[in-house]
Amino acid sequence: MERGRARPWRGPWIGPWILVLLPALAGGQPLAAGEAAYEEWRATGVRGRAVELSCGPAAAAPPAVVFWSFTPQGEGLPRAVAVGSGREVAMAPGTGTLGRVTLRNGTLELRELRVAAQGRFLCQGLFPERGRLRVGYAAVLLRVLVPVSKPFVRPTAAAAAEGAAVALTCTVREGTEPLSFSWQHQEPRGGPSVSPAGLGGSRAELQLTPANRSHTGWYICTASNEVNNRSSDPVYLDIVYGPDEPAIRVEPFSPEQGGFSAGEREDVVLSCLAPSNPPSRYVWLHNGSQVHVGQTYVITAIARAQAGTYTCLAENSHLQTRTQATIVLTVYYPPAGSPSCSALASDDQRDVALRCRWLGGFPPARLRWVGPQEEEEEEEEEGLMGTSFSMATRIQSGAATRNGSSFSCLASHPALPLGAACGTTLWVPSGSPSCAAAATKGDEFVMLRCRWAGGAPLVTLRWRDTAGRALGDPAPSTAVLVLGTDGSLGGREFVCEAAHPLRAAAAECRLRLEVPELQAESEVAVLEGGEAQLACRQRGSSASLGATVAWYDPKEREVTPGLAKYQLEQGEEWVNLTVRDAEWPGDSGIYRCTATNAVGTASLPVRLRVDRYPAPPNVTISKLRYTRARTEVRLEWRTQGAGNLTGFVVQRRRTKKPLRESASPWETAAGDIEPHSRDRRLGGLDPAVLYAFRVLAVNHRTAGHPSEVQTPAEPPFEAYPAVTGAAVAGMLVASAASLLAVHCIARHRDTLPRLHDLLFRTAGTGEQEPVGTAEDAEGAAGGEEEAEPAQGDSCAPGAAAGAEAAPAQGEPCAPGMAAEPPSAAPGSTDDPVNVTITVTATP
Repeated sequence: MERGRARPWRGPWIGPWILVLLPALAGGQPLAAGEAAYEEWRATGVRGRAVELSCGPAAAAPPAVVFWSFTPQGEGLPRAVAVGSGREVAMAPGTGTLGRVTLRNGTLELRELRVAAQGRFLCQGLFPERGRLRVGYAAVLLRVLVPVSKPFVRPTAAAAAEGAAVALTCTVREGTEPLSFSWQHQEPRGGPSVSPAGLGGSRAELQLTPANRSHTGWYICTASNEVNNRSSDPVYLDIVYGPDEPAIRVEPFSPEQGGFSAGEREDVVLSCLAPSNPPSRYVWLHNGSQVHVGQTYVITAIARAQAGTYTCLAENSHLQTRTQATIVLTVYYPPAGSPSCSALASDDQRDVALRCRWLGGFPPARLRWVGPQEEEEEEEEEGLMGTSFSMATRIQSGAATRNGSSFSCLASHPALPLGAACGTTLWVPSGSPSCAAAATKGDEFVMLRCRWAGGAPLVTLRWRDTAGRALGDPAPSTAVLVLGTDGSLGGREFVCEAAHPLRAAAAECRLRLEVPELQAESEVAVLEGGEAQLACRQRGSSASLGATVAWYDPKEREVTPGLAKYQLEQGEEWVNLTVRDAEWPGDSGIYRCTATNAVGTASLPVRLRVDRYPAPPNVTISKLRYTRARTEVRLEWRTQGAGNLTGFVVQRRRTKKPLRESASPWETAAGDIEPHSRDRRLGGLDPAVLYAFRVLAVNHRTAGHPSEVQTPAEPPFEAYPAVTGAAVAGMLVASAASLLAVHCIARHRDTLPRLHDLLFRTAGTGEQEPVGTAEDAEGAAGGEEEAEPAQGDSCAPGAAAGAEAAPAQGEPCAPGMAAEPPSAAPGSTDDPVNVTITVTATP
């Protein structure tokens, strides 16, 4: 259904007289005033929620015109709320006190309902019915219910003494009555919530009369009405009581007449319990003096002095009440600790004295030794061999005792139900004594140490010299002898003797003090540029004296750490010297390793030989030629002979021009050439300079003999075939032209008499010799006049050397034709002339 458009209310508050206006609002429709209906019913709403008020039965058609008014509860004057006609709706001002009011199809909807909306709502409307408008009235009595608020509990006292009267009140700030209440009780340390039976738990006030310790705990009140129910936060009620009479418990539990007892060194726990709220404060008194505060008093390893009366005092600080209980504790104690057993050599290392000791206690402990295969005897038997109090000693023959035999000392005491025991096993340590020597700081003294740990009894050690004289006093397990370094210790030998009662013969170890002994290779070879490692190691017993090892170079200078040329690496018994980047021949020579201890000094030379790499094979240049631009050369070479190599180097320099100038130095044109390469193209050349090149083979740092020096050859003339072909063609054409010219001159003798005579005249006896050289030919030809061909001739041959015959018009002529002049015709008057014609063919 479409909601009507609301307009602001512009009129005043009006009452029932709005009926006067209804005919006008009907828009000319007839009214059936006599059929007016009036209805009244009740409605219930909840504050904060929504409620709808209908202006008639739900099945009826919505009114054409409707007017709603409201009369608050307890007042007589109605107030307009809303008026609507179809989609036109208008709201009266001040309706916000009722809630959010909307009018739709005659139904008044109140959202977010407020308590002020409780009262009488009147609806007056015109309802269309069979073509007429019927007047209808509806009165709605609206009741607004308020939900119950969260209750809270107020006890008469947060803490009350046991036996007093206590009440808890549940209070609700708002809520529509009638209200009902219920109570829940929970123990202080958790557990299920239960209703307190027989305490009036259905009212707003809970009576606890009289209160006892079971009433202590959390209380929750739940209030409810016809709208909802709410529970309060838990409230704690503390019932104060006690303390009751304390009860003392002793652990371990050993009651005696009039008290309790405990054994010495036992852990005794005294616990006191006196129920109280708040919990009791416990104070322990020993013989009337305070010794502890707390419920439990732990006596760790109780002693005899801690025996006596113990009183537990319980106090309730809230009620200021006290109770107490007392016990008597008796302490029985054995000797402190446990029995100790030892074995000592006696009678000059022939017997063993077994000693057992356990002093103190009350009564003193009873001790006796039990050996292997011996049965334990009853303590009550009189005359028991070896039995004594507090201390017991047994002498055992070493020769009659087997290695590994065990002996036990049994101790008994009234306070020890299981007794106590200690034992020892007689044994000889395996192996033999070990000897060592060490020098003190500054090599002022030499200390000889002999050790042979283990054994029962301990092994007795003594130092002697080779003559059998005793040096120093005997000592168990370890014997130390200190000697002064007076220069006489070198090569002397010392003996350490070890004696044990179970060993028939004494054992020994020997120690000789010697000058350090070095070990190193006599010679070390390395190629130049490499690293040479010179190793020096100590060997022998002298190393234990802490020898100082040093290296000296060939110039007898000590090598110290931090030098760039050398590197030192040192261990306990070795020192290595590394010579970096070995140079030939500067690093070759004798290096010396020295070792010095408190006895003397030793030196060992090591020769270092730095070798050069073998010479690489020789190189021969097989091809060296300029390119056309003369800025690059193409170089090829080959090697001769066997030899290792790592690359090639190409050098160049300018060839000297004047004789007095020295040649320029060689410069590297290409370096680091791979060893498998055999050619190289070199650029960056000046075309106006003549260069010389050579190639060298290189083996690491060693260069071979340079190749022969060569200058680049000129590039080949690439147009030679074309020029040759043109020259041959020119010669053929010139020959043909010459024959035609001779033939023409012979036929036209009268026309060309001079040429005819020149060509066909026979030389006389006084004629000149032919010209032998080209220079002579050029000179001879220079004096002759050039013959111009006459017009109309078929061709004119060239008469001068190097000149080309120009063809006549209309006649083909071959230029540059060289021909030998034939003999002149008989009867010629002119002298014969020998002419050599040189023809140069140009492409």
